[in-house]
Amino acid sequence: MIIDGVEMRGVELGDAAGLAEAFTRNRAFMAHVEPVRTEAYYTEQGQRERIEGMLAERDAGRIVPYVFVETATGAPIGAINLGSIAHGPLCSGGVGYWIDPVWHGKGLATAGLEEVCRVARDELGLHRVEAGTLVDNLASQRVLAKAGFEFYGLAPRYLHINGAWRDHRLFQRLLHDDPPAP
Repeated sequence: MIIDGVEMRGVELGDAAGLAEAFTRNRAFMAHVEPVRTEAYYTEQGQRERIEGMLAERDAGRIVPYVFVETATGAPIGAINLGSIAHGPLCSGGVGYWIDPVWHGKGLATAGLEEVCRVARDELGLHRVEAGTLVDNLASQRVLAKAGFEFYGLAPRYLHINGAWRDHRLFQRLLHDDPPAP
């Protein structure tokens, strides 16, 4: 998928240096919505190890990781991952995403969510995709609403973010009502 000079594609080991730079550049901006990270996370080696883990999880069918890259330079400017993939009677996955603030307002996160939901439905046969946001993350909540997600509950002390257990608003998008694949 390409939109407004940005391509969304599967993450690759070659993205490690660019992601390390992007996470370092956005460290202060993302601190309030992210877990506390080790210094190694912000290095090329740390990102290489993270990507290797994601690719192993992808190969096991548990995650589908994507990166947003600027088409002119190939530099990563965000990511979106469909994870916690479960089949059987649940047929569900969870989505998380971020976009460099320089690229906010261009519809990238919304388009990425639409594509992830298409993959979840058409390629993985999932029934639903869920997402959670911090209670005060109104921008992300607007993105989810634009992509057809509906609020369904509040999860107290849901994730350990920025050094404390934080409440999250939970959203889901139902993709179809077909029975699970055998």
